[in-house]
Amino acid sequence: MKVAVSGAAVRREMRAVAPAAAVLLAVVAAVVCLTAFGRTAEQRLWLASWSAAQMAAVDVWEPNWSTTGFADHTVRQTVRPTLGGDRARIALSNLFGKQPLRITAATVAQTARGAAVRPDTVRPVLFDGAPTTVIPPGAESSGDAIDFTVTAREPITVTLYLADATGPATFHDLSNAISYRARGDHHADIDDTAFTESDESWYYLSEIRVSGAAARDGVVTFGDSLTDGAGATTGSDNRYPDVLADRLAAGGDTRAVLNAGIAGNRIVSESDYVGQRAATRFRRDVLDKEGAGTVILLSGINDIGASRLDSPWLRPNPDVTPEQLIAEYRQLIDLARDDGLRIIAGTLLPYQGATYYSEHGEAVRDRVNFWIRESGEFDTVIDFDRLLAAGSDPDVLSPRYDSGDHLHPNPAGYAAMADAAAAALDAADRNG
Repeated sequence: MKVAVSGAAVRREMRAVAPAAAVLLAVVAAVVCLTAFGRTAEQRLWLASWSAAQMAAVDVWEPNWSTTGFADHTVRQTVRPTLGGDRARIALSNLFGKQPLRITAATVAQTARGAAVRPDTVRPVLFDGAPTTVIPPGAESSGDAIDFTVTAREPITVTLYLADATGPATFHDLSNAISYRARGDHHADIDDTAFTESDESWYYLSEIRVSGAAARDGVVTFGDSLTDGAGATTGSDNRYPDVLADRLAAGGDTRAVLNAGIAGNRIVSESDYVGQRAATRFRRDVLDKEGAGTVILLSGINDIGASRLDSPWLRPNPDVTPEQLIAEYRQLIDLARDDGLRIIAGTLLPYQGATYYSEHGEAVRDRVNFWIRESGEFDTVIDFDRLLAAGSDPDVLSPRYDSGDHLHPNPAGYAAMADAAAAALDAADRNG
């Protein structure tokens, strides 16, 4: 009989006992895993360093490559891991694909500039020892371990050659980074000559994992476009989770910060256009991330505002009550606590003047924010609402922080959010 001890189970127990006992428990759990599965210490240390929440092919915001997919194309994508390590693995997703996805070849390298990579850093990605893999619809595949140094908050480039027609692609729409495409096989190219097309989404790439790192209390930021980074600057890594990772590192806190935001995402309603609702994707995008210890939740404003617009991509867009939102928040709290994670909530930002603003929606936002602040059901609360509100009107985003649409912060606003999140994490750590 095999005994399985999950990372989540260890997290739950470690939060329930004294520090010395927690250390002993972790050792015992490691021994049980070792004897049950024959795992090496190296395998137990794979931790999530970067991730992107996956969604079905759609071109709601602007044209991208997801709806047509790829055929005899090489796609080169740059990401910024937040946790360093001496070995790496990549995870690729065909979660929303309608047909098997063949990865003909893949490489990882250190980024030079644009689509170019640094010479002598290109490493092939193998899958069970083979250069090619086929990922079934609805599945994910992880590459083999690569001897490749990942430096925290320094970019790396992942290149995929897709020889066969893929059909519509599983992807992440709002990357705030530039991806590149070339015709034919250029997966091992050093220069960027062949990469003549560009886009601002990530395709198939769902996670970067590293080994050799000691940190085990990563942070997952979960939500909508306010987490995903609408209003941030493309290629500048100035979304609030990016800046949070920088702030923590500057203070000597070496932990992963993962961004699980999806622009347009909602708490109550499922959508074919803006990702699965929060509870549906919470396990995949939060609980299944190895090394995660805390989730910061900021979501709900799209549920409040969507009913005021008649756009097909927003449907279903029912009028949502505070009670419905609170019930969904409580479900996420239970999911996090059951898996041993601490859950922190952010209050919903001011949005007067935004396209879908209404006085009715403002009343809902006020009631939801009151509950977030006063219920005591979250481990900690970050009051983004009061932090970013205009001094002259608490229902308006401060001009200092407004990207221009009266809904999304600009880089200064995201930096302020990151500072507040870092302070909340520090306080939560000190309070146990």
